[in-house]
Amino acid sequence: MVATVKPGRLQRFFLQEDLNFLLTNRLPRRYATLFMGWFSQIEQPLVRDLSIATWKLFADDLQLDEAESQTFRTLRELFIRKLKRGARTIDADVSVLTSPCDAIVGACGRVTGKQALQAKGFAYPLLDLLGNHERVARHEDGWYVTLRLKSDFYHRFHAPCDGQLRHVTYISGDTWNVNPIALKRVEQLFCKNERAVLDLETPMRDVALTLVPVAAILVASMRIHGLPETLDLRYRGPNEIPCNVAFQKGDELGYFQSGSTIVVFSSGNVSLAPNIHEGARIRMGEPLLHHLTTNG
Repeated sequence: MVATVKPGRLQRFFLQEDLNFLLTNRLPRRYATLFMGWFSQIEQPLVRDLSIATWKLFADDLQLDEAESQTFRTLRELFIRKLKRGARTIDADVSVLTSPCDAIVGACGRVTGKQALQAKGFAYPLLDLLGNHERVARHEDGWYVTLRLKSDFYHRFHAPCDGQLRHVTYISGDTWNVNPIALKRVEQLFCKNERAVLDLETPMRDVALTLVPVAAILVASMRIHGLPETLDLRYRGPNEIPCNVAFQKGDELGYFQSGSTIVVFSSGNVSLAPNIHEGARIRMGEPLLHHLTTNG
């Protein structure tokens, strides 16, 4: 049995809602994010050890026993660590679309017309998030699930099913924090931040599936396998990026440089898995959505 560790005095101080919001969203977000991108790659042992030790003070859910390696040259290597083989079980049922990542489930449910919720009372237009009318039409009245990756979670994301990725849309923007505190206070926050839109082709012809990795403060950097460049604040390439990546269920699609959010949209003959509700903890490979058969 793993003992529950209560937050220490320092943690409780910084977890106060008002202070947390002030510290993370009143900073010069772009410069803080660029600085962290540089700082997290410093290989000097003393800097690495002190930065990792400081970060662990606020990481109440870090599980390094699952990591492929227990040693890290930099803070970034810790953030983007790989898992040991077999650390996650991928649901093999072909009618199940699995979670692409380890996460805490945020707002989820039906897309209401052309809107989804980021938090109770805070709706956002799909067009502002997804970037074009074709995607909005595809997911109108479908389902969405918001998956929040805390900073101490495993940060790689994986394919929910077999399929193909032929195109990525990169939408540049701000780097607001995407924690629950900010989501309750900043309207249309996901639509303001840096993000990528991944339309996944699947063997289920009646199912449309779109993943939207959303970056955040200190984390505006995403690596999508099959693309030649990292998508971050320094990226100056095209926003519409062709690619040709075939994948099988559970294959790695990419990773964040630290914790952030993935919003999953699906339409067609699907429903949310029974375990999916706001506040639920889910692991990569567990059921997220069910593809309903004609007799199911």
